[in-house]
Amino acid sequence: MSRKSRPERDGFTCMRCRREVSDQSFGTRHRNHCPYCLWSRHLDDEPGDRRSPCRSPMEPIGIEVRADGEWAIIHRCAGCGTLRTNRLAGDDHELALLGLALRPLARPAFPLDLLGPGAGGGGW
Repeated sequence: MSRKSRPERDGFTCMRCRREVSDQSFGTRHRNHCPYCLWSRHLDDEPGDRRSPCRSPMEPIGIEVRADGEWAIIHRCAGCGTLRTNRLAGDDHELALLGLALRPLARPAFPLDLLGPGAGGGGW
């Protein structure tokens, strides 16, 4: 089905948190992520085409800051492992976005106690 012949939607129920989500929001034409928990669904091969056969949940794993300063959510598909970026929508919850952006500081990939002068971890 082409994008033009795609039936209009009123929204969807989030696969993760089960909240009702409007399909219309400032900042996005092809909404497929939840503004509350930021999880998505693997729907597209190309933005808006809704042709992916996978349909698995996509976990928000990080934030990308684009060259123009715009933020995008990085999602990883729980079914096939595909990585996708998804621009923010105008109604995305700020605390959920900040929590995602701060996740690397809360759970660093290396032990923080090894950092610092004389610790052998590169030092200051």
